[in-house]
Amino acid sequence: MLTICHNIFKFYVFLQTKNFLMTDLVIDKVHDESRPSFAKATAGEHDESRQGEALVLDLKNGKHNGRKLYIESYGCAMNFSDSEIVASILLDKGYETTTDFNTADVIFINTCSIRENAEQRVRNRLREFTIAKVKNPGLVIGVLGCMAERLKSKFLEEEKLVDVVVGPDAYRDLPNLIEQADDGQKAVNVLLSREETYADISPVRLNSNGINAFVSIMRGCDNMCSFCVVPFTRGRERSRDPESIVRECAELFAQGYREVTLLGQNVDSYKWGAESRKLKAESVEEAERGKQNAEGLGLDGTVNFAHLLEMVAGVSPELRVRFSTSHPKDITDEVLYTMKRYDNICKYIHLPVQSGNSRVLELMNRTYDRAWYIDRIDAIRRILPGCGISTDVITGFCSETEEEHQDTLSMMDYVQYDFAYMFMYSERPGTLAAKRYKDDIPDAVKRNRLKEIVAKQQHYSYTRLQIQVGSIQKVLIEGFSKKSDQDYCGRNDQNSMVVFPVAGNYKPGQYVHVRIDRSTTATLIGHVV
Repeated sequence: MLTICHNIFKFYVFLQTKNFLMTDLVIDKVHDESRPSFAKATAGEHDESRQGEALVLDLKNGKHNGRKLYIESYGCAMNFSDSEIVASILLDKGYETTTDFNTADVIFINTCSIRENAEQRVRNRLREFTIAKVKNPGLVIGVLGCMAERLKSKFLEEEKLVDVVVGPDAYRDLPNLIEQADDGQKAVNVLLSREETYADISPVRLNSNGINAFVSIMRGCDNMCSFCVVPFTRGRERSRDPESIVRECAELFAQGYREVTLLGQNVDSYKWGAESRKLKAESVEEAERGKQNAEGLGLDGTVNFAHLLEMVAGVSPELRVRFSTSHPKDITDEVLYTMKRYDNICKYIHLPVQSGNSRVLELMNRTYDRAWYIDRIDAIRRILPGCGISTDVITGFCSETEEEHQDTLSMMDYVQYDFAYMFMYSERPGTLAAKRYKDDIPDAVKRNRLKEIVAKQQHYSYTRLQIQVGSIQKVLIEGFSKKSDQDYCGRNDQNSMVVFPVAGNYKPGQYVHVRIDRSTTATLIGHVV
């Protein structure tokens, strides 16, 4: 999710090859804001406009220990959310931030490990810090997140420049680890936790427009998809208590935020109740008030994702609620009907398919088949007509045949996705697929299949936008269009970017109704009515 609107002339499809090949496809040169419509970012995906973004924050309560922190993030929305937690922890210790790593006393890179080129990008970035380290031998350089968790102490051997290696569940230990590095010791903490959710830490909002915010509702993942490293780098699934989630959303609304995105690797498996930890009686009462006596929450404190959605939606009708990411095996009709009941729960679902073929899905250990996925799509279309649907697609998975590739294309024809992330399969060390299957599809075949998938998605992305031409859309103004301060931009319910001329006294953070006059391949264009 972007916190500002960006003008983009290209969209990027990352081709996962041994040479880290990246292909650009030029699609439109006028009014294409944000990412293209088929490259939206979610918890499991990368927002390319924010990769390597350095945070800026204000000092907390005037504290200052004389040290400057430079932190930049790579990867998915969860990583950017985690950087906010890291910032909050160090801000409380008196750090101030800098956007120039040459003036920093501590440099942190929050890393991603989901694809090979993501890790290579981090290694390349580390080399750029070498001169700063030579000039300032006391500079502490740390690697955080999934790549740190995957490589552990081995990272210190491979990258001599690095002083601190910290996994996603050990951020509370950062002040101690920095002290160890100050004393000349290499410091590592990559212990994964069954309990840590950082629920008591109020994240510092980084580089925010004050309108959109991420709220983490759970951590880790129990799905052992054979191609994915996340269960190994982020640990087992655990849910955050609903009271703290609702409270954080209410505080954000009071501060002027008007949209929250609930984050988790698999939000539909969210569960808080007697099976894990007992919800305190006063928390139940507060939850009841927050969700306005929503049905289904038992006195035993059990809260599922549908209940949580209702509780957050109950904070205010003016607070938009989004979420990411859903898993096809877990998304329920109860969630869909909850979305239907509340106008402020956005009608947009990211539902990764990965492949349209049942045999390949079984090899991927996705725990659903083609028929199950189609049933979930049919339920969405039946209960939420007009709901935006996006997806992830991996092409060229181990032993995928041409016929099975055609099944993926036919699935795209069936669903007609609004957006998609599309990748060539890239083997990741330590995954089940790397251990069990041979990566036997030639790169040339992968590229050709990916081109077909991209071309089809381009067609449907444009088609889905064209359907909205002539309609009136409720849009949350996020800021000025980067192309012109005479235009505002924001997103509609279905997560499509809308650009329209500045009119009246409307300001960012307000809702407007926009009649859609036309669309580009990535953007809806209209005027306020």
